[in-house]
Amino acid sequence: MIASPTRLLDSMRAAASARTTLPLLLSASPRKAIPSLAPPPARGLSLAPGLGLPSPCRLPLPRISSMAVASVAAPERHDAGDWYSVPDLSLRDHRFTVPLDYSAAAGSSITVFAREVVAVGKEEEQLPYLLYLQGGPGFESPRPTEASGWLKRACEEYRVVLLDQRGTGLSTPLTVSSLSQIMSATKLVEYLQHFRADNIIKDAEFLRSCLVPDSGTWTVLGQSYGGFCAVTYMSFAPEGLKSVLLTGGIPPIAKGCTADVVYRACFEQVVHQNEKYYKRFPQDVKVICDLVNYLAKAEGGGVSLPSGGILTPRGLQTLGLAGLGSGGGFERLHYMFERVWDPELVPGTGKRISYYFLKAFESWIDFDTNPLYALLHESIYCQGAPSQWSAHKIRGEYDSIFDPIKAAKECRPVFFTGEMIFPWMFDEIHALGPFTEAAHLLAEKEDWPPLYDISRLNNNKVPVAAAVYYEDMYVNFKLAMETASEIAGIRLWVTNEYMHSGLRDNGYQVFEQLIGMLQGKKPWF
Repeated sequence: MIASPTRLLDSMRAAASARTTLPLLLSASPRKAIPSLAPPPARGLSLAPGLGLPSPCRLPLPRISSMAVASVAAPERHDAGDWYSVPDLSLRDHRFTVPLDYSAAAGSSITVFAREVVAVGKEEEQLPYLLYLQGGPGFESPRPTEASGWLKRACEEYRVVLLDQRGTGLSTPLTVSSLSQIMSATKLVEYLQHFRADNIIKDAEFLRSCLVPDSGTWTVLGQSYGGFCAVTYMSFAPEGLKSVLLTGGIPPIAKGCTADVVYRACFEQVVHQNEKYYKRFPQDVKVICDLVNYLAKAEGGGVSLPSGGILTPRGLQTLGLAGLGSGGGFERLHYMFERVWDPELVPGTGKRISYYFLKAFESWIDFDTNPLYALLHESIYCQGAPSQWSAHKIRGEYDSIFDPIKAAKECRPVFFTGEMIFPWMFDEIHALGPFTEAAHLLAEKEDWPPLYDISRLNNNKVPVAAAVYYEDMYVNFKLAMETASEIAGIRLWVTNEYMHSGLRDNGYQVFEQLIGMLQGKKPWF
């Protein structure tokens, strides 16, 4: 049964009062609370507790097309589709109209899409709800093709909601083409500032009020950046949560933990991953050195890519983002370099990079299809301070290690970079070019609101189980453990069996472990 979209949000605190605190795994000392995320109430607007969400019965929200800026009034705010199926699963699509800016009494709205998933035959069963938050930022939720992995396990006992976070998938998608409708860089920054975790969880609370009977609580599963969002959820709307599962998604939250601190720690792990890669495939040292030398000598410092961009030595290094930190990444990267050169069919034509390799490179670097990742990635570490191209700045501290041209000339391993966005990407990746000015403005933006409330996390009463990957290249282990010490009652499963992609590589086992920890079936110490 789907809850009526006109149900009041004022019952959001229901079911939270009866919770008990789990035994503490890690001690947490009281800290000064970060100011509330909730905006001041607007005149004539009924607000739900905690987040400043508009009550569905008080404010008729407008509905607009995916990127229109002007509001167009429409009465519908929740459309539920009919059930359809893939092997062993039944699915139903939901579209919600929500404010772009929850602090505005009236203004632009956006569409948020979510897909409800149950095991076949359980469509009408009263099951607890589980919300899945995807990694990113800027990536849509999975599109199920069958019952497999963590989704198969979750559907054994849950009604799963796959949320396309705002700006992704079918939730007012911010694509290269749609973003081009906003001509002013300043206006684009004003628009993009509403697409961080603080507003993602406001959307989640809105969906919960419409989907969960009696506006009851639900469980949240957060992978990677989705885990960051889940911790934001715990900080500002814990009354909506029954429990939380985190997989490679414990964010750095300390007040002094700036983007610089995060990237400095990340570079250390990236160095380690590079060393492991070349130990596995020592024959790639020469192949990649030859390629870097070829690119450096090419006119303009690189070669043209099929999309119109340019592949340079520093651009080549960005393959580490997809190749060094996930299961099977080393192997896929190695096999990609096996086909870097075209055969010389006609003697004297000379060495040439294959179209296969250039196309494969662009397929790995998917900023053209998900530009939100490039534009907002550094902002996920910002609270009241600018990023100022932090990854680029910290890379300068490691220049002797990461200078690709110098390494190639010395015939030593060319190190790849990791999950980092650099300003020159907006020059070398053709699709990102129009957003260069906006990217620089975002890097200098100072007034980012808080994403976490450490005081509330210190007193957390939401049951939490987290998979922490010891050699995680994307979410630094040391920083994750520091944050875990601030979350009361968190239960940790620390493992080196999986990398950051554990939920994708063996999702059934990872989900089973975390659920077992919450239900007392698995040891957690």
